Amino acid sequence: MNLEPAQLQWIMSAYPLSSGCLFLVCGRLADVYGRKRTFSIGSLFLAIFTLACGFSKDVITLDILRGIQGIGAAATIPASLGILAHAFPPSRARSLAFATFSAGAPVGAVFGTALGGVLTEFTHKTWRSSFYLLSAFTFLCFVGGLISIDNDVPSEEVDKRVDWLGAFLVTAGLVLIVFVLSQGEIAPQGWATPYIIALLILGVILMGLFKIHNNPDSPFSLFTPPPLMKLSLWTRANGRIAAMMMIAFTNWCAFLSWTFWVQLYFQNYMHYTAMQTVVRLLPMFVSGVLCNAVVGLMAAHIPIVWIVAVGAAATTIACLLFAIIVPATTYWAYAFVASVASVMGADLVFSAGTLFIAKFALPHEQSVAGALFNTMTQLGTAVGVTVTTVVFNRVGTKVAPGGDMLRMYRAAQWTAFAFGIIATTLGIVFFRGVGVVGHRAPKPTSVGDPEDEEEEKDEKFKVPPFDDSVMVRDGDGDGDVTRSTTQVSSSPEHMDKLGV
Repeated sequence: MNLEPAQLQWIMSAYPLSSGCLFLVCGRLADVYGRKRTFSIGSLFLAIFTLACGFSKDVITLDILRGIQGIGAAATIPASLGILAHAFPPSRARSLAFATFSAGAPVGAVFGTALGGVLTEFTHKTWRSSFYLLSAFTFLCFVGGLISIDNDVPSEEVDKRVDWLGAFLVTAGLVLIVFVLSQGEIAPQGWATPYIIALLILGVILMGLFKIHNNPDSPFSLFTPPPLMKLSLWTRANGRIAAMMMIAFTNWCAFLSWTFWVQLYFQNYMHYTAMQTVVRLLPMFVSGVLCNAVVGLMAAHIPIVWIVAVGAAATTIACLLFAIIVPATTYWAYAFVASVASVMGADLVFSAGTLFIAKFALPHEQSVAGALFNTMTQLGTAVGVTVTTVVFNRVGTKVAPGGDMLRMYRAAQWTAFAFGIIATTLGIVFFRGVGVVGHRAPKPTSVGDPEDEEEEKDEKFKVPPFDDSVMVRDGDGDGDVTRSTTQVSSSPEHMDKLGV
């Protein structure tokens, strides 16, 4: 298929949009009905529809299948995070486990891109071969999960119902809003097109209804199942959970936009082949693996503000380099440095973010918490590509036919750069002075030893949610969270009363 950027946008966005919108309900299903079961069903579903994508005959069919394909990812990813959080209590092993999970993104992305480039260029089936191969790999994940993952532990929740109405409201609302963002620029009358205005209003209304419907204080009845997520989750750690979610969203807007437009720049503007493009992006693989190794080994020693802010800043710099790139210069001047830096935001933020989220999530909501974090990353993917495509097209209207399209690619990267600036700023403002996110065993010290006080200062966010002690705010407004010395019930109701 020879497709325009506007058509490629939906092939790119359909998968993360559907998965991002369904993460919450699938996370709830995993927490209530079993994480291994949800992972197994999701991976099998993903394998089937990945294979189906390889048989699509036109772009519309491929768009639809990509959207359905995302449902499988929506089931597997939250379940995976819940499995890790349950299997690894707060420890260095947990940091390594989450870092290894996060390392799958750069390893899988580069490995898949490289194989996709080889198959596209050297096989008769071209791009279809990539879907055939990825389907086989996904099926192997299904088989491996059945063999290696421990059996599910029954949920302790009394009310195991799923809020299907809430799932519909949030899914439909997000789909409509992102659809409007992507189509408003190319609709018959632009943003003034009646159906664009109507769908935007409807999407906002549905999101508002979800907010009203998702009320944890509603009295128990047949028509009020437990909410998909408790809104109190956003306020944990003095609102820093919400800040981490927004950092993930804006960072992914920048990173995936960078990736999308860099590939098009190499292939459509520089006229490189698929393999030549893959080779130029290989530094992302090495950089991504190293970033996750740093988090896994040093999360207990490096304050989270450095991990998050440096990662987001690196992705921002990558966007800047392609916003000012001079095509005539050597690859090593701009593109190589950008390829090394671009993935740092995705991997450092994802690794540290999942550790931070897991630390403040209750045992029975680990999958939901992981689902919410991944929802923000996937929506960042869809929104970032959508918004930068709008900018690309708008600038394109000012370029004369046959003119230099470099302005269009630069404008898209400047937009991605703006998203990166927001992510970096949020990381510095909200996580300055927070301390480390990894688990560090306390050193044996004498009473009153200054080292003991320093250890306590560094570990002020070290509050495992898996024992009988609870997280309480100190009330002095400095944002510290300390461990209570009184052993109390760790039931969800008691934790909610404490505002945890």
